[in-house]
Amino acid sequence: MDLNAKIYIAGHRGLVGSAIYKNLKARGYSNLIVRTHGELDLIDTEAVNRFFASEKPEYVFLAAAKVGGIVANNVYRADFIYQNLMIQNNVIHQSYVHGVKKLLFLGSTCIYPKNAPQPLKEDYLLTDTLEYTNEPYALAKIAGIKMCESYNMQYNTNFISVMPTNLYGPNDNFDLGKSHVLPALLRKCHLGKLLQAGDEGEVMKDLGMSSMQEAMDFLNSFGVTKDSVEIWGTGKPKREFLWSEDMADACVFLMINREFSDTFDSSESEIRNTHINIGTGKDVTIAELAELVKKVVGYEGTFKYNTDKPDGTMRKLTDVSKLGSLGWKYSVELEEGIGKAYQSYLKSVQ
Repeated sequence: MDLNAKIYIAGHRGLVGSAIYKNLKARGYSNLIVRTHGELDLIDTEAVNRFFASEKPEYVFLAAAKVGGIVANNVYRADFIYQNLMIQNNVIHQSYVHGVKKLLFLGSTCIYPKNAPQPLKEDYLLTDTLEYTNEPYALAKIAGIKMCESYNMQYNTNFISVMPTNLYGPNDNFDLGKSHVLPALLRKCHLGKLLQAGDEGEVMKDLGMSSMQEAMDFLNSFGVTKDSVEIWGTGKPKREFLWSEDMADACVFLMINREFSDTFDSSESEIRNTHINIGTGKDVTIAELAELVKKVVGYEGTFKYNTDKPDGTMRKLTDVSKLGSLGWKYSVELEEGIGKAYQSYLKSVQ
């Protein structure tokens, strides 16, 4: 990928897209194309067609998606399947139509069956039932993988699919109603710490509220007090976490150094499961994660586990041997990454 190549990053303001943009800039790539949602709605087929016809990108990172945690995935099921399918269909198809040299599609490890063996190998795709709470999102991402495979096989395109584990880092979503577990825990512990310090001004500033009563009502609805923070479920599920800038580095590495033909065994009669897991190959329980966050933030309260709420899949650990064989490994360990994420969050609310 030449340093002057025209590269489109779809979703450049998100957790992954912003990290990919930063990584490319650091490597010396300068011809980067980005559009905000207001400038280009990727659900609008005609708008995407016009964009590709006009800009003619040579490479595409498809990091745009509608994402969220357990609550959002389960409540907004129609939104998650419709919007993600439309984004993928439009960008992948127009990349083919307009001769994009290579595309990298980002999915999620939620594509794997709920009760798949651990760690999750790429070959476990479509072998059993999905986790119910995020089934619509997972189905959309599976469709994206198969779309990339199918276009490669029929049209000889060079579209690669990667499935990241749980990501965290700069530009994460800290909305307590929609965020994933790690950023939600970071913000809850931070707010609990402010309550312990009696710093009402900072609490209201963080929440964007003008009265402390309003702030307390909001925090109580999410189980945040100066003495304790509520966590959904039992705390026993295990999750793997990857620093978003490591994820971006893996994506750029694969785009520069690997082709679709590198993602499967050419001796097999059928081309399947060409996607690549991206993760650390290590996991922790939610309870262990909470204690790490608590330590980093400096919150001195306790955790209360709301066992009336769902745990989700009990374990989702990726097998990263395929990624390793392609030549890449992560660099940021979890506690270091949590510290980086917390500092990033503090800067965002200053």
